[in-house]
Amino acid sequence: MDLSRDQTRFEDHYGLSRLPWFEIRDGRLALRDRTLGPIVDVHTHLALSYVRRTTVDLEAAPGPTQHYLPMARPLDLDVYCNRNIPPADLKRLMRDLSIASVTTSGMRVTHTVPNLLREMREVGVTASLLLPIDFPALSYNAAAYLEVAAAHRELPALGSVHPYAPDVAGKLDAQQAAGARGVKVHPAAQLMAPDNERAMRLYRLCAERRLPVLFHCGPVGIENVYSRYLCRLRHYRRAVAENRDVTFVLGHSGALEMEQALALCCEFDNVCLEVSCQAVSNVRRIVQEAPPDRIMFGSDWPFYHQSIPLAKVLLATEDRRELRPGIFWQNAARVFRLELPDPS
Repeated sequence: MDLSRDQTRFEDHYGLSRLPWFEIRDGRLALRDRTLGPIVDVHTHLALSYVRRTTVDLEAAPGPTQHYLPMARPLDLDVYCNRNIPPADLKRLMRDLSIASVTTSGMRVTHTVPNLLREMREVGVTASLLLPIDFPALSYNAAAYLEVAAAHRELPALGSVHPYAPDVAGKLDAQQAAGARGVKVHPAAQLMAPDNERAMRLYRLCAERRLPVLFHCGPVGIENVYSRYLCRLRHYRRAVAENRDVTFVLGHSGALEMEQALALCCEFDNVCLEVSCQAVSNVRRIVQEAPPDRIMFGSDWPFYHQSIPLAKVLLATEDRRELRPGIFWQNAARVFRLELPDPS
């Protein structure tokens, strides 16, 4: 199926209701086709806090979600997703993730459990995997997320242990005991190369505990120069090649270096691709060329509404609908050992 401009460009997010799977319900974008589930989103975040244990009440609902790409903005499904963010919104995003992360202010106060659960119900997402990001000290996001996961079965969580933190093994054990389904590693945010020696030790510890690793993988074009260097695809090969008994999930499918990530997935059987943010044409290529049992659905909520990657996967698999259960839930459930809640 060739994608037309009418299928990929919209005046705002609500324009997705032109596609056969969506509708506007009570003024909100919702999934019309409820036969598509279950759906597991393996890439979501709640508000991230630093210095203090938490600066946002994660169980509060202070108004609707303020996505970093607002739903009123024009939407092009066939570009890397952050290309849709206007400069003024990008400036607010950067402030929210930096200065505001130590305060009780900003868009992030809406990045909470009730808001995520509401949007999940509206677009048919059964479970969302929470991805914390912690530093060596003065950050407690993994602990906060694991507390949420313990209270909400539909929100399982990974752990996060910085390779330079004291007692990495002890922290991994504590997080696994608290329910962590794997470990999130974000080289760009955590300011460490994914192939440095301390990172390699972290992966060996994950192998011993049978914990998969979900990477932020690839440059996205809006990070600083040093962070962009750290997450270039060439820095991931050693991690993957020397830790064959660890399953590595490449978040964003390598971002702006998708082709290198796809090649890595095709070469190594311990590599999976998570498709959040990719252009729909790239999602289609991944569907055509990557092993089908190693492709996963993700959104990067609250950066983006979950309908965006959902629309892309549906468009990319229209000619291969048999692949949808694997992409939407089976592959994630296997890798992260998820027991899915009843979608009803």
